[in-house]
Amino acid sequence: MLGRSRPVRQETAGWLSSRSVAALLLVAATSLAGCSSTGLEDSLQPIGNAKKQTAQSNRPDVKKLDPPGNGRYGDRKPVDFGKYHPDRYPVHGIDVSKWQGDIDWNEVKRAGVAFVFIKATEGGDHNDSRFPEYWRGARAAGIPHAPYHFYYFCRPAREQAEWFIANVPRESVQMPPVLDVEWNHASKTCTTRPDPETVRIEMKVWMDMVGRHYGKRPIIYTPVDFHRENLDGHFQNYQFWLRSVAAHPQDIYPDHPWTFWQYTGTGIMDGIKGDTDINAFAGSKKQWEAWLRKYAR
Repeated sequence: MLGRSRPVRQETAGWLSSRSVAALLLVAATSLAGCSSTGLEDSLQPIGNAKKQTAQSNRPDVKKLDPPGNGRYGDRKPVDFGKYHPDRYPVHGIDVSKWQGDIDWNEVKRAGVAFVFIKATEGGDHNDSRFPEYWRGARAAGIPHAPYHFYYFCRPAREQAEWFIANVPRESVQMPPVLDVEWNHASKTCTTRPDPETVRIEMKVWMDMVGRHYGKRPIIYTPVDFHRENLDGHFQNYQFWLRSVAAHPQDIYPDHPWTFWQYTGTGIMDGIKGDTDINAFAGSKKQWEAWLRKYAR
């Protein structure tokens, strides 16, 4: 996730040839059919603060909540969100990778953290060295958790899904797994930016394979620029985790439902040294409990 500096990954796999793209189209079509047979799509419902863009459902959106007052957590670079401050939402969580170092998960729990997304893999040959320690620590502290995969655009989606499945045990996937898709501006090994259609085909391959394996439809994490260029109006039956660190998502992603909002990359969190990404869930505590019953193990 953006918001903190980190060393650039080293990976040498080349990008897709035209023959590979054609093969992936076939794989994606096959995966679509397989996903429909699992019933995963039928188990989803829109959740967020904006209306779903299709006419398939009239279910109400998550109710907007009044601001509770003073900030819940500190921030090294605070932003004035005005009346749309993230603290109007009562359920907050964090996302972490090895750059957070040692974490006191009991302190994190006492700070009121309700969930954590943990980096597990990147590309097709990289593991986050802290993932096993982090998910076990979060589970021991009683914090719902999920792994995320940082997508690498110079590696086929199928290889990346296979890598994720090979390195992420089912017991670590308490909440739905996450596909983190964003342009890696600092990468020295992969400057390729596929066209939007190819991006979406590749994403679908990864999400279908991972969704079938774990029995949970993945959540999509994305920042503003990547969403605007590749995802706006697409994947409407998926839950989104949106990055917006200067304004409320409804101002940055108009009419786009969201489930999680990453509102800072410079948060201050008990139990963690240094900057921390902090996120809000789109609803009330009661709605959070209902979400966990539906989507978490």
